[in-house]
Amino acid sequence: MHRFTQTAIAALLIATTPAAGQDLLQDFERFVEDVLPERTAPATVREAPIEPVAPVTPTPRDERPAAEEDGEADDAPPMPRPRPAGQTAVEEDSAPEVDEAEVESAVPVNRAEPDRVYQTACPALLEGRVIGEMLDPVAEGICGVRSPLSVTGVRVNGREIGFTAPVTTNCQMAGAIADWVGAVDLYANAALDSPIAAVTTGTSLMCRNRYGAADGFVSEHGFANALDVVGFTLENGQSIAVEADWLPAAAPAGLLLRQAHGAACGRFTTVLGPEANAEHADHFHLDLGCHGQSCTAQICE
Repeated sequence: MHRFTQTAIAALLIATTPAAGQDLLQDFERFVEDVLPERTAPATVREAPIEPVAPVTPTPRDERPAAEEDGEADDAPPMPRPRPAGQTAVEEDSAPEVDEAEVESAVPVNRAEPDRVYQTACPALLEGRVIGEMLDPVAEGICGVRSPLSVTGVRVNGREIGFTAPVTTNCQMAGAIADWVGAVDLYANAALDSPIAAVTTGTSLMCRNRYGAADGFVSEHGFANALDVVGFTLENGQSIAVEADWLPAAAPAGLLLRQAHGAACGRFTTVLGPEANAEHADHFHLDLGCHGQSCTAQICE
């Protein structure tokens, strides 16, 4: 009981009768000191003693009951059943034979895609000024060309003029040849009263040295950058050849060949004819080889 409560009760008793209140107060204090603590003291909780547990000894495997053996095997994978007498392992594990050829044909083969061929389109071919098609790149030792054309003719002056043999050349040469044949055709129609029907073509792509020598510089023929022209055929059937008609110069055929030679000098960097050397007595050699440091020098013979 709180000290405040005790004091309040004592004051009440003394206020009633001093003598009686004094006796009652002494009895109440003995009650508070002797009896009340025993009734209000918390009960003591007794813990039960812990009894020792005897160790368990496992039963030997050979003494376990059959049921216990089966219970232990529930989680284990099933044991294979014994093979019947007379049955071999091949018969038990036999499977249908598989045709390896069928398996290989059914499995897709990852074949590497071919490397892309990087080439350059030719404006003369796109515009239709030359008749032909693109070829695969050519590589032969030091010789070669990345974007060669096989040209079979040209379209000039509103007509098609064919070549007697296909020409393998690069794009720059193809365009220059078309312009040159167009100029020669106009002159032939004006001077000989007959346009050109065909161009007699000679060597184009060929990997060799200049003049076919055993050593020296590689010819522009090795890079599809040159063409040999042997002559022309007019629509009236007349055939004009460099070797046969270069002379006399005043003859109509000679005049046509000299006009063709002069027109070539304005479109190619190298033009060689019968007056250059004996190797060119029977044809015109035309190429776009680089001469001089600026590649603008020209050789016209």
